Amino acid sequence: MGLGRGYTKQDCSLARALEVVGERWTLLVLRDCFYGVRRFADFHAHLDIPRAVLTDRLKALVAAGVVDRRQHPTGVEVDYVLTEQGLELWPTVFTLVQWGERWLAPDGARRVFGHAPCGTDLSAAGQCPRCGTCPPPGELTIRQGPGADASLRDDRVSVALRRGPHRLLTELFPAPGTFPA
Repeated sequence: MGLGRGYTKQDCSLARALEVVGERWTLLVLRDCFYGVRRFADFHAHLDIPRAVLTDRLKALVAAGVVDRRQHPTGVEVDYVLTEQGLELWPTVFTLVQWGERWLAPDGARRVFGHAPCGTDLSAAGQCPRCGTCPPPGELTIRQGPGADASLRDDRVSVALRRGPHRLLTELFPAPGTFPA
């Protein structure tokens, strides 16, 4: 018997959530959205994802209300920006990253998240040790950790993320003469 392609007959909220974010590549697209990636070409280059698959994943995320499709200030391109619904996926994305760092990164963390207002690194549970909060993604920075391997990627997203602390949700490549949203 073949494996089913969906969870529509499951009476479970986790199954319903997997209908939205459970396809291969979807969580990586969402991760990149949190990192400030907004344009199709940058997702494509950073993820090495087939164009047709990326098109499908972005359409599905827009249809589900997780990502909003907006005209880029240049008027030529389209931006993909997390909605309120999408922003609520941050704890899930962060927890999966931390699980990977703990169990699959023997050389140390590849990325370190910090609480910008306090200037401190988050715990593995996502808490700021200085103020005791679990800050939202807009208050976080990301930088390379000791386990990062800069030789693995040379696309412009990877290069930009290596430059130093970057505020999450801040566009990595704003159009000239515009300010990041």
